[in-house]
Amino acid sequence: MTVHHLNELLLVCSLVLLVAVAAVRISSRSGLPSLLIYLGIGVAIGQDGIGVHFNDVGLTQVIGYAALVVILAEGGLGTKWHEIRPALPAAAVLSTLGVAVSVGVTAAAAHYLAGIDWRQSLIIGAVVSSTDAAAVFSVLRNVPLPSRLTGMLEAESGFNDAPVVILVVAFSATGPVDHWYLLLGKIALELVIGAAVGVTVGLLGAYALRHVALPASGLYPIAVMAIATVAYAGGALAHGSGFLAVYLAALILGNAKLPHWPATRGFAEGLGWIAQIGMFVLLGLLVTPHELGADFLPALIVGLVLTVVARPVSVFLSTVPFRTSWQEKTLLSWAGLRGAVPIVLATIPMVAAVPDSRRIFNIVFVLVIVYTLVQGPTLPWLARRLRLGETEPEDLGIESAPLERLRGHLLSVAIPGGSRMHGVEVSELRLPAGSAVTLVVREEASFVPLPSTVLRRGDELLVVATDPVRDAAEKRLRAVAEGGKLAGWLGTTATGGAPGMVGKK
Repeated sequence: MTVHHLNELLLVCSLVLLVAVAAVRISSRSGLPSLLIYLGIGVAIGQDGIGVHFNDVGLTQVIGYAALVVILAEGGLGTKWHEIRPALPAAAVLSTLGVAVSVGVTAAAAHYLAGIDWRQSLIIGAVVSSTDAAAVFSVLRNVPLPSRLTGMLEAESGFNDAPVVILVVAFSATGPVDHWYLLLGKIALELVIGAAVGVTVGLLGAYALRHVALPASGLYPIAVMAIATVAYAGGALAHGSGFLAVYLAALILGNAKLPHWPATRGFAEGLGWIAQIGMFVLLGLLVTPHELGADFLPALIVGLVLTVVARPVSVFLSTVPFRTSWQEKTLLSWAGLRGAVPIVLATIPMVAAVPDSRRIFNIVFVLVIVYTLVQGPTLPWLARRLRLGETEPEDLGIESAPLERLRGHLLSVAIPGGSRMHGVEVSELRLPAGSAVTLVVREEASFVPLPSTVLRRGDELLVVATDPVRDAAEKRLRAVAEGGKLAGWLGTTATGGAPGMVGKK
């Protein structure tokens, strides 16, 4: 490649990124997941559009896997432990039993209603049975659902990639498919290995970052993403689920109160957006629109059965052991969003040279586009109709910087507009001994506060805390932000979670 060609490539990539960034504005207003616009960009510059020819399925699969690692890491970093913990058992059942039910029902529909061969039907059923982390994370965080439902859906999307990948690979392999009990054993083993690697790497990484002061704040985000990637690679090399490993490691890191956390979240979100844009545009390039016509009707049939039969049945069966209302079951059924994950997984049979694999890819592509157009915009409306909307307090932004030589921490606290810390005097914070508010920044002016200084919304505080009381000081600040000056006396305590994560993300 010459320098001239490199310049042209950089120009095209920059323009695509700018268009994709502008498209987020459109998607946020319309309720559509931005993935549809990114896919549209890829199709527009493809061979039926501007004329860019791209058919490297192997490269698409590799880049897709790498992008999924980044997306899962970003999703795990932004998930609050106190929300996801009660939802873990239900999410685990949805990701295993729910996937099995969905695969069976969808494959049967593809075979008997669409006339597709059994092997291809099983592949399609497995491919579309995984909810997409990128779609779920982007749509649900704009829908004010109860934290229990949000946690369940986010955990499911983080967990169910692992068993689905195993099924797709097994169904796409040459020769006879393993017996069902061998598949179940393989899935269980890979999940256990992936979970063990993810938890281990996450705990070790969090401990290291909390006890080692790096020379520059910009190194912390890089270190966090590198640790998450190590978890994926370690899980995969140990013949476990790398996707589960990276999600669990990121979940632990995201709730470990790491230094310079807002900067880390911003960096991770930026990488997540780049991964989504690059992956969806590339998948759009791989599509040949004029070939989709023959597969449109089968895709509608399979997608209809998946949406109104397979997903609801899997949700209702999976949630039987748990206290879940019919309203919650209904919303969980409708919120099983598909996105890039099924399209990326549809490249596996193409790489394996499965007969009619191109048709499988086309059916999955059409299914994802059509039913994301239906489900994404209607999800907020359904939540309101089911009276499942929930308004949570704004985040109390807390950023921590270690003072290694002084054996302390400097906490930067931003008081949001709806915080109950507004109107509280500094003395009424009742911070633990060993911590104190040392500076208040208000309307671009800073001053050293007195005990009688009244805090206001929009203030930024600098709080110095010694190592032993650092966590207690942050917990107290969060409690006051939620319960006001009488927090503690009236039983109000902080909800925990990652720094800057008091309310809904």
